Amino acid sequence: MPLEKTLKTRDLVLFNVAAIVGMRWVALAAHSGPSSLGLWVLAALVFFIPQGLAVTALSTAIPEDGGLYVWTTRAFGPRQGFLCGWLYWASNITYIPTLALSTVVFALFTFNLKYAHLEKSTLYGATAALVLLVIALALNIVGLKTGKWVQNIGGLAQWLPSAALLLVGVVALVRDGSATVFTAKAFLPSFSNFDTISFFALICFGFAGLELAPMLCGEVVDPKRTFPRAIVISAITIAACYILGTVSLQWAMRPEDVSIISGVNQAIAAAGARHGMAWLGPPIALLMTVAGLGGMGAWLIGTARILFVGGLDRYLPPAFGALHPKWKTPHVALLTQAGLSALFILASSAGSTVKEAYLVLVEATLISYFIPYLYMFASAIKLRREIAASPGAVPVPGKAAGSWIVNGIGFATTLLAIALALVPPSGTANRTTFFAKVFVESFGFVGVGYILYVVAERRRRRKAQNPA
Repeated sequence: MPLEKTLKTRDLVLFNVAAIVGMRWVALAAHSGPSSLGLWVLAALVFFIPQGLAVTALSTAIPEDGGLYVWTTRAFGPRQGFLCGWLYWASNITYIPTLALSTVVFALFTFNLKYAHLEKSTLYGATAALVLLVIALALNIVGLKTGKWVQNIGGLAQWLPSAALLLVGVVALVRDGSATVFTAKAFLPSFSNFDTISFFALICFGFAGLELAPMLCGEVVDPKRTFPRAIVISAITIAACYILGTVSLQWAMRPEDVSIISGVNQAIAAAGARHGMAWLGPPIALLMTVAGLGGMGAWLIGTARILFVGGLDRYLPPAFGALHPKWKTPHVALLTQAGLSALFILASSAGSTVKEAYLVLVEATLISYFIPYLYMFASAIKLRREIAASPGAVPVPGKAAGSWIVNGIGFATTLLAIALALVPPSGTANRTTFFAKVFVESFGFVGVGYILYVVAERRRRRKAQNPA
């Protein structure tokens, strides 16, 4: 039964913005000081632009539901395609909880600072995150005609907090002067400092996500025309939100005073109170909460397509390939994705503060999420001739040579980010425990995926030998 085509350029732009832009990345960057601005620009050049070009080329040459899974299978065969798709899906079991945890922290500021202390409460964090997850799940099971409005509103809701932060930053700059000292030297990242190099991996992670929308290719109207337009508009919007948001937050607050999760809320509440804009904090916090919910919905529906396609291909139980009889959505895949994410929300919150749980999950997610990026850049190189020959496809400029250069830069940057994610950040109480958690949570998925593939292949061979 074919999926209904409902997504147009506007929907994909808002979907991308909802999925990728996160005020938590702005807060994390602002906390690291002025050099983060240089890192945003560097990450855009060596990661974000190559990502956008690779996704555009692959999605217009191979506009099929499943995105990364299909591209990798076409380039390297079913085993690597399954492992790529599995890791991409598995990474979101840990990513969705990080998004949920940051979103429920944003929600606290809808009451100004009255409940801000609950940011340290694991009970609040876990309970509220589970409620948001259930809401996102329910709306997406009903279908993209309904669920896409969660993503669309979430995408729109990202722009207003960015605009409010810019307003607060400019007002603080004009009336009080910049809270952060900016010099030409301060903008240049100090790569002699390992913390700066390690932070670069997280900056790249903040830019990741353009490959998500092609997972829904079967529901996109005229994908060969829609994807290129949507990716260009999305990329400009996302880069502007991050760079302008970071500098505005640093105008309003000193880097050392910025919370890595709720820094934007802090700045709007504190600077707004100083300059007669105290009313601004609650509605912006509400918008950030809605934006977070939209992001959860985007990642939930996008990555559930991996289970859906895997079920159709019989590498996973056929139930994952089933559509809901009424709403025509892959409800089994969605329920499984949400259920496992809920378990990780509970597991990561046990014995940790919200901040500690958040950091471990972010690093583990980065590794398992970026391994499929290695497959994506490699697929764009391997399939470069097919892309160039495909009618309506948008190949990387320069065709063969350009593909090697652009995708090679993206591949190398991704590989560096994976290596850096294994190193515990400074100030970690127990570096060995942190490393062990990140290593097991990320690379453990690789072993599980390989076992699943081997079992599925043996089952397929037995069935082929004994069709009766």
